[in-house]
Amino acid sequence: MALKINITMNELTKIAYNCKKATFLIEKKLIGKITLREKMELKMHLAGCTICKTFERQSAVINRMVKELFSNVQKENLKLDEQFKENLQHRLEEELNK
Repeated sequence: MALKINITMNELTKIAYNCKKATFLIEKKLIGKITLREKMELKMHLAGCTICKTFERQSAVINRMVKELFSNVQKENLKLDEQFKENLQHRLEEELNK
């Protein structure tokens, strides 16, 4: 069973020169799934855009680091000390009373 994908020449041109859409698809792909059409559009764009290729690599590294950071914080069960909490509360009250 062949999969039919209708992409016009105008649509090809749009994705080929649309870094904004490409970066959106890169982020969407990193946090979930993208459609087959979106995969093809992104692949076509990345074939000719080194800037977006670099963005994709950097974004993947950043996402991985953030996930690691939050998983480590949850494992360590970090808490703020009482002095910090009191200072923060005092600063908040001062700002609210201005």
